[in-house]
Amino acid sequence: MEFQMGKNVLLRVSPMKRVMRFGKRIKFSPRYIYPFEILERVGPVAYRLVLPPNLFGGHSVFYVSMLKRYHEDSDYIIKWNSIVLNKYLQYEEKPLVVLDCDVRKFRTKEIKSMKVQWKHLLVEEATWETEKDM
Repeated sequence: MEFQMGKNVLLRVSPMKRVMRFGKRIKFSPRYIYPFEILERVGPVAYRLVLPPNLFGGHSVFYVSMLKRYHEDSDYIIKWNSIVLNKYLQYEEKPLVVLDCDVRKFRTKEIKSMKVQWKHLLVEEATWETEKDM
């Protein structure tokens, strides 16, 4: 994949490893932060981006696998100033609101679960979590 200089791209970030939702979080993990302009190409698979100084300090070169073409549809974009990223481009997801509760009854046990809306995600992307995981 190649990008042209001066075009905007999205930068991929992911939740921290310890945030797992029934072990399926990997499937939904790619999230992107707001578009950044490509300054130059640094080798066959790396690009330097124009980043705000408070975002990463000085690290501004990223591999093509971390970038995505920018389109006007913003459903999958997280505003970069609303999250705190570490040096590995990871952020911690925190529950915002419990939307619903449910008890699933099996033969020998009951499992309590809650529908949770996560910070930085829409209500439609709420997930069911077990009470012990919360």
